[in-house]
Amino acid sequence: MKPFPKTEMAENGMVVAPHHSAADAGLNILKSGGNAIEAAIATAASLSVHYPHMTGIGGDAFWLIYDPEEGVSFIDASGYSGGEVKPEIYSDVSDIPFRGKLAANTVAGAVSAWSLAYEKSQANWQGSMSASQLMSEAVLAAENGTTVTASLAETLKDKANELQLDPFFADVYYPQGNTPRAGESLIQAALGNTLKTIGEKGFDDFYRGQVSEDIAFDFAHRQGLITHDDLKNHHAKWQPYLELETSHATLFNASAPTQGVASLMILGLFDRWVEKLPDIDSADYVHLLVEATKIAFSHRNRMDTSATPEELQAWLTPDYLDQLSEQIDLNKARPWGEQTSPGDTTWFGAIDSKGRVVSAIQSIYHEFGSGFMLPKTGVVWQNRGCSFSLDPTNVRALAPHKKPFHTLNPAIALFKDGRVMAYGTMGGDGQPQTQAAVFSRYAYYGEDIQTAINKPRWLLGRTWGNSSETLKLESRFPDSFSLILREKGHDFEWLSSLDSSVGHAGALIRHTSSTIEGAYDPRSDGKSSGF
Repeated sequence: MKPFPKTEMAENGMVVAPHHSAADAGLNILKSGGNAIEAAIATAASLSVHYPHMTGIGGDAFWLIYDPEEGVSFIDASGYSGGEVKPEIYSDVSDIPFRGKLAANTVAGAVSAWSLAYEKSQANWQGSMSASQLMSEAVLAAENGTTVTASLAETLKDKANELQLDPFFADVYYPQGNTPRAGESLIQAALGNTLKTIGEKGFDDFYRGQVSEDIAFDFAHRQGLITHDDLKNHHAKWQPYLELETSHATLFNASAPTQGVASLMILGLFDRWVEKLPDIDSADYVHLLVEATKIAFSHRNRMDTSATPEELQAWLTPDYLDQLSEQIDLNKARPWGEQTSPGDTTWFGAIDSKGRVVSAIQSIYHEFGSGFMLPKTGVVWQNRGCSFSLDPTNVRALAPHKKPFHTLNPAIALFKDGRVMAYGTMGGDGQPQTQAAVFSRYAYYGEDIQTAINKPRWLLGRTWGNSSETLKLESRFPDSFSLILREKGHDFEWLSSLDSSVGHAGALIRHTSSTIEGAYDPRSDGKSSGF
């Protein structure tokens, strides 16, 4: 095992991303005089090329932005289901499939997040970088080739039987019928041309320009579900965020349709134990956060995706959290039967020299999303809409112009001593759990932020390709945890020592001295890039 990374320190700016080239792309923007929003856009575009199994411009995004003068703001760039997406389309199946054209049933909103954030950068932050400059590294990597990482190669190998069913996908990601190996070069020429076009014509072109026409043409030609009108009618929006006051900081997260409320509830419940916290390296610490997760997920799973922030804030009131915390027994596990969701995602963050912060998350849901390729643009479309239910009585029942449930949720914390922290992770239902592990280790126990990410983690619920809903722990935890957790009533199993199913976390912290700390996940191909 290679040595664990150490916390990166910088004074002028930093970017953290789960791929090193994407982090460097954002850093280069900062070094060229760009701000945190501009750096984050460049990072997002670069991730779409270097980490196509985890994210892409055919997916959705949510951004939290912090400005010392303006406070926190939140962008919801998730897409609605198409206007023609109706339950009768799926009359021959019991569930919405994960792959293919029937899975590609919601508008992709990621690029609209770039557009709305870019407007803020230009209007409020005196942004100096052109959209073309922000796309340049991603365009070059797509046209000239990105080096295939081990995780990308493994995904293409493991999912070949599903993904090669789409001939246009196979043409790009299985060139000449071969599965790319780690270290080889992968060219995504059509995607590069699309990124170049939206750089030259503006991000809005993805929805109301030549790129949107090409997308709509391919959907129609391939008998897909998304139309030109669906694209034209999509806009990212500034929305109210959720917040939670804790002993150490005020925490901010995304509102519906995301599970941001669950992330806040877990830490809100944990905060009720601040006077009697278990040892950080004990099984009781894991048990406490797992029990908080069960309570939070039971609430989240009955949440309507159109729930208002006011409705969700009611779950975060001190009195309500006090009541819920009484349900936690340190000696006994609650019954667990909730269904959970896997998911591939990328979290990335940026801080500039003026202390402005972006915490963003962008995803196509499962590995390569639906696997449905649009050949004119090189865009692989997300399958977020497979989280809809075909049961008309379900709170998440499929309907036209409806937002699906999202696991995506970026986080920001404003500490009482003036520190600002951006943090997040990929990992579907693991996202709230990993956020809780990283934040609690750092804020409550004083762990170094990189150590907080390096240390072993857990997951309650499913991993990819595995329907098991058990509690899973990385094998670097002590062997004794197995007996202790089973005695408490947990259905338990081990993972590998550094397992991607517990997420690819990242964090950035700016101190009042202007020093910036950054940490990335050794489970990823990431980097903390600062100067």
